Amino acid sequence: RGHGGAAGGEGAMSGDSGAPSASRLALGALAVVAAAAATAAVLNARGRPTRAAAGQVKLDSQGRMAANRKRVDRLPLDALPETKNDLLLRAARGERTERAPVWMMRQAGRYLPEFREMRKSADFFTMCQNPELATEVTLQPLERFETLDAVIVFSDILVIPQAMGLECRMVPGRGPVFPEPLVDAEHLSRLNFQPDIEETLGYVFDVVNLTRQRVRGRVPVIGFSGAPFTLMGYMIEGGGSRNLSKAKRWLLNTPDAAHRLLQGLTDIIVEYVVGKVRAGAQLLQIFESNAGDLTPAQFEEFSLPYLVQIVERVKAELKRQGLPVVPMTVFARGANQEGTLEKLAASGYDVVGLDWGIEPAVARRRVGDKATVQGNLDPCTLYASPSRIRAEVEKMLRGFGPQRYIGNLGHGMLPDHSPEHAHAFILAVQEVSAALYRGTAAAP
Repeated sequence: RGHGGAAGGEGAMSGDSGAPSASRLALGALAVVAAAAATAAVLNARGRPTRAAAGQVKLDSQGRMAANRKRVDRLPLDALPETKNDLLLRAARGERTERAPVWMMRQAGRYLPEFREMRKSADFFTMCQNPELATEVTLQPLERFETLDAVIVFSDILVIPQAMGLECRMVPGRGPVFPEPLVDAEHLSRLNFQPDIEETLGYVFDVVNLTRQRVRGRVPVIGFSGAPFTLMGYMIEGGGSRNLSKAKRWLLNTPDAAHRLLQGLTDIIVEYVVGKVRAGAQLLQIFESNAGDLTPAQFEEFSLPYLVQIVERVKAELKRQGLPVVPMTVFARGANQEGTLEKLAASGYDVVGLDWGIEPAVARRRVGDKATVQGNLDPCTLYASPSRIRAEVEKMLRGFGPQRYIGNLGHGMLPDHSPEHAHAFILAVQEVSAALYRGTAAAP
């Protein structure tokens, strides 16, 4: 779910591979947390508005979030370091690569001891809204797994409902909770459908730009957003849900209201992710994590049209503003039905992310040459031994075949995953794909 916190680990069988120790990483993280805590204490002493407890967003008098954050001096794009390892970007654009690039959804998260140390001193949304903390978390996987091919900015998909005025708390043991979810169509009047994106979400742009500065061109920086239907589900259900029954009642009983909400979310998402590119994001991923909860007909009506709008409008707006037209990935979890995957492949996204519910060879055949594919190892595979992880990775890579491929899991890292096994996954993708790609180097 939280996907900037949704970037992940790496993996290999060769142990630490020169990675910095967890204790050294944790000490650096704690120093950042301590500095942030000291700043917060000063602000409190001066009586300025601060964040509420338990991850609750507290707005200032102008409705701005993270009003007391330390502002980042954002560098213009032409002043940011040139990216040295561009494997991810080349693969996303369909260009030939010497091996498969690899990163992992939720690669910055609770499975890392250095992340857990930071969480002892800062709640989740404080970490998201403090650029120093969020940048530190974003870079943790790269510092631990030095051959990782990308970082994804630490954030959360639910910052958009927050920007619209819907309170969200991160409750220990429960996850995200909306104390006052949307109950019916009349509740749409509670939402701000035209928030000032810079004022409400500018802290995310700060994190993107600061990450580009501090990654020093080692790897590309990924920005992301939740997709409209997935965000709608949280806003109506009040948090996570097993069946999205409340949200689906809207689709069945008040479809016009559902479309109004979905369109409003789409408009905000477009402006939001364009802002991320302006700040330095080099690839964008849209997470439709609840796609599999929809029937094929519902997906066609309430998800796919908005996903298509996003990619078309974002690319047009980037071009209009003279910004880089970066590759875009769509990850619609569970949307593997006959005909649905084909429509996603033809939707205009450069990359189609896949969950583990489809065989790699079948996915490659159905996507064809319309898009690069990304995925799709079952995250639970990382509970296996390193040798078994490598064997499963090899089977997956042979199924997808060489080129137009990005290594990833079929969903995010899990809190009890071993960093060493994550490392095994990363190295397996890199080493096995390099051997496979060499075998096809002479192919046209």
